Amino acid sequence: MLGLVMRYLGIEDENDWLHYIGEKGALQLNSYPPCPDPDRALGLGAHGDSTLLTVLHQTGEKGALQCKIGEDQWALVTPKPGSLVVNVGDLLHIISNGRLPTAVHRVIVDADHHRYSFVNLWGTPPDVKVMPHPKLVGPGKPPLYRAVTWMEYLGIKTKVLNEALDSIRVHENLGDDESIQNHNN
Repeated sequence: MLGLVMRYLGIEDENDWLHYIGEKGALQLNSYPPCPDPDRALGLGAHGDSTLLTVLHQTGEKGALQCKIGEDQWALVTPKPGSLVVNVGDLLHIISNGRLPTAVHRVIVDADHHRYSFVNLWGTPPDVKVMPHPKLVGPGKPPLYRAVTWMEYLGIKTKVLNEALDSIRVHENLGDDESIQNHNN
């Protein structure tokens, strides 16, 4: 799957990205029981994953995963039988130099339905430095982030939560969304 994403970014040679693949992923099993007052609770608050890619299978017909699509707008990701949801994580956001933004998402709860999700989290080997890929930077497109290992990044995210990407940004003049969009065009 990472190979398809890298080819989309114009990085064709496996030798240019194979070192990012870790030997182990993490499996997370989630249970969201019915909630008597779902308007006053969240199953999981808004966040982006600290991974390369996250692969999710959710049960039920109604769904509870929502992806952020605007400043304060959320779209429900309705489960489709036999399908998986793939989210871009912070590490891939860094490697792509912001071209592939982290999928910010949350989980809502329901008054009537119990929901389960099975999440595969894929990161890099612990000692591999993650940075904007050299083929995605150059004149007029400087690197937006400094190099970090996954373990270092997890430590940063533990301290500053959803501000972790901003805390490793190296070009302050490209700090707003419009500048980043212009940078990536």
